[in-house]
Amino acid sequence: MDAVYSTTVTPNMIIDLLYEKKTISFQACLTQLFAEHLSGGSEILLLVVMAYDRYVAICRHLHYMMIMNQQVRVLLLLVTWVGGFVHGIAHLLFVYNLPFCGPNVIDHFCCDMYPLLKLACTDNYVIGLTVIANDGVICVVIFMLLFISYGVIMHSLKNLSQEGRRKALSTCGSHITVVVLFFVPCIFLYMKPPSTLPIDKFLTVFCTVFTPMFNPLIYTLRNSEMKMP
Repeated sequence: MDAVYSTTVTPNMIIDLLYEKKTISFQACLTQLFAEHLSGGSEILLLVVMAYDRYVAICRHLHYMMIMNQQVRVLLLLVTWVGGFVHGIAHLLFVYNLPFCGPNVIDHFCCDMYPLLKLACTDNYVIGLTVIANDGVICVVIFMLLFISYGVIMHSLKNLSQEGRRKALSTCGSHITVVVLFFVPCIFLYMKPPSTLPIDKFLTVFCTVFTPMFNPLIYTLRNSEMKMP
């Protein structure tokens, strides 16, 4: 397949706005697919790292500087990017050798797994299951583990002072909000049989545009400077 035609924007967004049809080469489509899941996989692992950081800060606060030293922070950062890279490469391997011999129009905002599988001229049942396992199941498992970890953190708040509980709840509340905004749309997108629904485009935009826009606002509102009249 030499090119993919999308009904919406592509990486050449500025140029494409001048044309009725938006096109992207197959190689650029795969690059977009890799970049999307590289950032998504890294974001998932980063949220896990942030949850661990909050656990140490609240439940092991006297040992925080010893546990979360510079070497550990660098290691955790590398893990997030390496994990995201492996996650993105896995999607490329799923798609790269698929035969595309039919229509090449994607009714979607970006080159994602399910829209591409819909264009493949082969049985994609097995690959669909791997996508569910690599995306949907992982999102569900990590989402549940994060909420369990915050349950542990909330249980430990009884040992803190009233001011300590207030600060801990403020810190955890912002992170839980970001976790819900990120994982709920992802679970709906990938924890289903290989198919595309009209709402998928809205959820994709929400995950890739609105959630990153909300994150700075959610975390900034915790700053004391922002709370001052």
